[in-house]
Amino acid sequence: AVYMCEVERRHPQVLQNQDKESFSRLEDPVPAVAGVTYELCAGIVDKPGLSLEEIACGEVLEECGYRVLFFFFRRITSYRSGVGVTGSRQTLFYAEVTDQMRTGEGGGQPEEGELIEVVEIPLEDSMKFAYDETLPKTMGVIFSFMWFQNNIAPKLPKK
Repeated sequence: AVYMCEVERRHPQVLQNQDKESFSRLEDPVPAVAGVTYELCAGIVDKPGLSLEEIACGEVLEECGYRVLFFFFRRITSYRSGVGVTGSRQTLFYAEVTDQMRTGEGGGQPEEGELIEVVEIPLEDSMKFAYDETLPKTMGVIFSFMWFQNNIAPKLPKK
């Protein structure tokens, strides 16, 4: 969706005409990176019998490469996203990870269309990152950084 919005912004005539042939022959094609966004680790709740925390364990391992036990997840809140389109309900969790918990590279499952690069943001740069409008990100990213700054960062040892 982000990519298609960028195509429409750069080439409004293509989507107005709904001409598939002209779309595939853009003189100035939109690079794929235009559809890449910063997002939180996430997954679909589609495993009956598993708690949200257990599903989150699998997603963190698959997407980020960390093995986190379900009881390490702290539920922050649930909220609606995509309210004009899907109205999906999301639940935000917090879990701390260490290098010792890393068991792989993460990256998701390419066969499912996932293209994931794990990005670490230094704590001192986190709010600059959150408010940088040139970096495409979800509202969940911004909210989670604000929550962290208000609830976890003040308790961290000062350098």
